[in-house]
Amino acid sequence: MKYLVEQYPENFIRYLLASDATDIQILKTELNQEPIRADSVTFLQTANQILYLEFQTLPASTPPLPLRMLDYWVRLYRQYNCDIEQVVIFLKPTTSEAVFVNEFTTRNTTHRYRVIRI
Repeated sequence: MKYLVEQYPENFIRYLLASDATDIQILKTELNQEPIRADSVTFLQTANQILYLEFQTLPASTPPLPLRMLDYWVRLYRQYNCDIEQVVIFLKPTTSEAVFVNEFTTRNTTHRYRVIRI
């Protein structure tokens, strides 16, 4: 999937952001703090936003996926200061309820992201 995103970023931008942006940059996948481990993470930047794609084969992770999504959002926003659209794509079928979670919620914070189940 990472190969497809890097080879055809316009298609992912068009499909997931409904945008025909042509000036797309593929950003490095590790941010300047300690890296977060994931199956595959890709950041695509258009003129005014970042599309963050995370591909997962398993729903369980450490730290949990909702917290990772918030963590990456904060890191990306701090570094690039622009709109960020996050999409998690689960590549394998599962009966886990974790693949239906699309937000991180704690006492003072709620962070939402999109989930696609293939």
